[in-house]
Amino acid sequence: MGQPPTGPSPSPSPTRFDDTFCALLPRLYRRAVMLAGTRSWAEDAMHEAYLKLARRPQRLLEHPEPYAYAFTALMSVVRDTHRRERRQVLVDDVEIPSAGDTAGGAGHVGAVGPVVAGTWDGGVERRDAEMEAIRLLGRLSSRQAGVVILVDLDGYTIDQAARIMKVHRGTAARHRARALEKLRSLLDGMDSEPDGSGREPGDGA
Repeated sequence: MGQPPTGPSPSPSPTRFDDTFCALLPRLYRRAVMLAGTRSWAEDAMHEAYLKLARRPQRLLEHPEPYAYAFTALMSVVRDTHRRERRQVLVDDVEIPSAGDTAGGAGHVGAVGPVVAGTWDGGVERRDAEMEAIRLLGRLSSRQAGVVILVDLDGYTIDQAARIMKVHRGTAARHRARALEKLRSLLDGMDSEPDGSGREPGDGA
């Protein structure tokens, strides 16, 4: 009998791909919220990233660092969304209410959309800190926010972050330096900024 014909390796099973993606989902989703600025925008970004990765599932499954590969796809989606929304913002006004508006409605502008404050149903202090981190990261470009997340939150080196973001090491280092400088400036100016209601803190009604 002859040898069986050879051909391309069979595609990985959808179940294996979904299992791998689901294992990464909690960590990726937290990063998506930081990049996107709201949970709804993050969910959209995650959906688009899933579809992007699912087109070539073997690349995720065979990658030595699946999280890093998936994060790259997520950042690509966020950048594309940011470009589209930035063009829309040129013609649409973005409403930013006072800091006291903690229920639904528009909020601070994030990397790709407005931050909508959630319902504070427990763990207020932690969630308040998370929202503040999202607000601050939302003042950065998507690349600046990405390198800060990778290096300062995920613990990658600058060299590793540059490879994940597919940029030169010097470019990643410059993005991070500018991001940290801007974050320090924002933090230093927080106490002196108006509260968003048109009055300085402490003013009467």
